[in-house]
Amino acid sequence: MEAEPPRVARYDVNAAMIRNWAEAHDDYNPIYVDPEAARATGRRDVICPPAMISTWVMSGYRRYREVQRLRAEGAIEDFAYSRLLALLDDAGFTSVVATNVEQEYFAELHPGDHVTAYFTIESISPFKKTGLGHGCFITLLKNYVNDVGDTLVEERFRLLRFNPNSQETHS
Repeated sequence: MEAEPPRVARYDVNAAMIRNWAEAHDDYNPIYVDPEAARATGRRDVICPPAMISTWVMSGYRRYREVQRLRAEGAIEDFAYSRLLALLDDAGFTSVVATNVEQEYFAELHPGDHVTAYFTIESISPFKKTGLGHGCFITLLKNYVNDVGDTLVEERFRLLRFNPNSQETHS
């Protein structure tokens, strides 16, 4: 089921943000920051580090604050993921932890490319006991595409939504 409306990047892929990412991660791969090094490998320009894909469609801190405000007010946005999280909140499953991510890369990103992500709720596990408490695992399938709709990256992002008050204590 479609989780939410497509997320369209606010900015084109650009060399400045790629450089910031590479420096923040101490990644010295020259094809991320040096056009001549990238061209020496047959590329037309620098490329975006593959793991950076999700940063292009992040909605920013204002949107985060808006979502937290809506959640505090009990408001539910009209899309499946918001409705699912509201149901889990109401049942006491208010905490979340990311458990893993799997990505498959199909194409490189270059400055000037524009990214859109389509999110699907792929699966919801049965409720189970975990070390953090009783909860369920939600898997989101994210399909990142370029301007013409070609798939760049396919990602499975799994998180645990759990009830923090259900954690068993061990003495």
